[in-house]
Amino acid sequence: MVSINNPKQFDIYWANLNPTKGSEMQKVHPCIVISPDVMNSALKTVLVVPLTSTIIDWPFRTTITSSGKPSSAACDQLRAIAKERLTSKIGSLKPIEQRAILHILQEIFATN
Repeated sequence: MVSINNPKQFDIYWANLNPTKGSEMQKVHPCIVISPDVMNSALKTVLVVPLTSTIIDWPFRTTITSSGKPSSAACDQLRAIAKERLTSKIGSLKPIEQRAILHILQEIFATN
């Protein structure tokens, strides 16, 4: 497996999410790196949001285009993974997609 030392925020990589438990997304999925660059350069882990081809209109998911195809960014499946799980880079989010992801994450973590 290729080691990715310094992924950038909002880049999309293939990531091996196995092993998993319960309802966690499993197998190899494209994932958006959402941790800030300062964290990505300092830690051996990154925060990622997995992508899925199953498009569901939920308030904690948004549709983005990855490799020319629509994908659902599963913000409800946010997780920290070791950089060793990242393989090849697929692309990067467009600014409008970046803002959509950040908005959903703010909503998830907002206090009432």
